[in-house]
Amino acid sequence: SIFFCTLLVPGTMMACRLLARQGSKALLARCATARAVRSFSSPSSEPIGFVGLGNMGSPMAHNLLAKGHRLVVCDLVQSSVAELVQAGAEAAGSPAQVARQASTIITMLPAGEHVQEVYAGKDGVLSAVRKGSLLVDSSTIDPKLATDMSKQASSCGATYIDAPVSGGTAAAKKGILTFMVGGEEEAFEKARDLLACMGRNVVHCGSSGNGQATKLCNNMMLAIEMIGTAEAMHVAIRLGLDPKVFTSIVNTATGRCWSSEVYNPCPGVMDSVPSSNNYEGGFGSALMAKDLTLVQKSVQDTGSYTPLGSLSHKIYKDICDKGFGKKDFSFVFKYLEKGN
Repeated sequence: SIFFCTLLVPGTMMACRLLARQGSKALLARCATARAVRSFSSPSSEPIGFVGLGNMGSPMAHNLLAKGHRLVVCDLVQSSVAELVQAGAEAAGSPAQVARQASTIITMLPAGEHVQEVYAGKDGVLSAVRKGSLLVDSSTIDPKLATDMSKQASSCGATYIDAPVSGGTAAAKKGILTFMVGGEEEAFEKARDLLACMGRNVVHCGSSGNGQATKLCNNMMLAIEMIGTAEAMHVAIRLGLDPKVFTSIVNTATGRCWSSEVYNPCPGVMDSVPSSNNYEGGFGSALMAKDLTLVQKSVQDTGSYTPLGSLSHKIYKDICDKGFGKKDFSFVFKYLEKGN
């Protein structure tokens, strides 16, 4: 009966009225949720706000446009704004201006300090946010900061959810990201179809901050995995193995992982990945180092023991210290090449 109600909502309110007369309050509530979700699954007259048009934000915004959504966008880099405007978006001069035009806003920013500035700074989103607005932050930040931002948004009558992503720039372009969402169940349901315009997997991880916690633990695993893949590739090559042959074997054996199969760090093994483009684009080593710094903070807060996570943090910090922070995080292959 719940499924029946949801199917009827897009076409008519009659079923919901009938359920109300029958005293089915729980099903009526689900109808209300379905109406809210429907507003995002099909384009509406009001634009979606998007702040942060970098390597991840730009393709995510393009996917929303491709799905028929109107956008009002903002970024410090005016060329990024101009590109989206040319594709059909409207430009805003500040996050506050975005908030005046849109009641649903997505942010994709480099670090926690940027999130604080965009939301709580002068001309920030919260200075002009409308009551009832939904704020979706897809940046990767400290879980405690995400919880604090949620409280600040709530005090302004808005709802904030943390929704960091996984999959990298390739998945962002293809619209197949994984969204890890922390926040109220009702807000998650409201945002689900909108996020599905940019991703293949949209998962509710629990309360505020849990999306960030999931993302940070995932990225610690990713860093360890990438370093392990790079080390194994070096040993295999020095033992006389062809890197493509070795990779094809690994990817049908127990060493198979995302770094070997989808994002191989060895140049020439795969096309259309940063390692075959001088490690340009992709997910910067500086961003990985930033995420691992946040992980280590959580490690200390929780009293966890992560020797490999700590070593990964040290390696990516050293890559940045040597001036390669803008190179993709698979650059660790080159870093290991001469035994750093």
